[in-house]
Amino acid sequence: VLCLKVIKCKAKDTFLKVHKYFLFSGDKVIPVFLSQCRECHFCKSPKTNQCVKAWTEVIMDIMCPIDSRFSCKGKKILQFSGLGTFTEYTVVRQINLAKIHPDAPLDKVCLIGCGICTGYGSAVNTAKVEEGSTCAVFGLGAVGLAAVMGCKAAGAKRIIAVDTNPEKFEKAKIFGATDFVNPKDHSKPIHEVLVEMTNGGVDFSLECVGNASVMESALHSTVKAWGVSVIVGYTLVQSFTARPVDLISGRTWKGALFGGFKAKDGVMEMVKRYMEKKLMVDEFITHNMDLCQIMETWFGLVLTVPDWCVMTFQVKQ
Repeated sequence: VLCLKVIKCKAKDTFLKVHKYFLFSGDKVIPVFLSQCRECHFCKSPKTNQCVKAWTEVIMDIMCPIDSRFSCKGKKILQFSGLGTFTEYTVVRQINLAKIHPDAPLDKVCLIGCGICTGYGSAVNTAKVEEGSTCAVFGLGAVGLAAVMGCKAAGAKRIIAVDTNPEKFEKAKIFGATDFVNPKDHSKPIHEVLVEMTNGGVDFSLECVGNASVMESALHSTVKAWGVSVIVGYTLVQSFTARPVDLISGRTWKGALFGGFKAKDGVMEMVKRYMEKKLMVDEFITHNMDLCQIMETWFGLVLTVPDWCVMTFQVKQ
């Protein structure tokens, strides 16, 4: 995830007609992996946050577009998600740039460009968590914590945080979790534990791990008659299974990409909420480091710490 300022911009004529969508040099923007062209039938539909251009131009197996704007010594370099954010400078299509509040602190709101929108929106937009409901969030990484925050914002009465690392529970409490369950503390399957705790199952569950077996557990933890389970975690290498009887009584099993937010619109709205002190962001950050410490960050922090390290790039003029 990256926040940056626009150096140069070349936009299509269609965007010149709407000033708030047009980028100028010096504007603060957040690059978003999910496109929003605002022209295709997906972008115009309220039923999805997908964009046809994102589907047709990105190779999912490598998570990169066919056309890269980077090269080194004449050889093309893949540009992850079409963004390539581990660089001092990058070239990004304007349909992947969300213009944000000019006073927004870049070293904070950069987190909104991926994980916060993904977790928060999965609860609010996709699951449509209801006031007074009971929720379970599986996985308390940054996305899971944002899902907890979304459940609380939607008015959930009880939010059960599920993770195998009990050190994450204190942070989850800050974002609104009311109960904490470590699957390692129980001999029976975790979904059975949750069903017993809630007298039949939770109303909403969100899987924020990216593990197929956890996705199945999340589904089975919901009440059979009306439970809603949302797959938030991502995996290309695993498959899950379900029987018709798991759904026929009234359960709903659905997925969420980027929390159901229309990419550019959602980021702009979430940054606005942060500026109005209606959204927690600072609380996610555990470390601030420079680019030269990237290997230390990855091996020493990312694999063990549940939250985020913000990395600063010193751009050469």
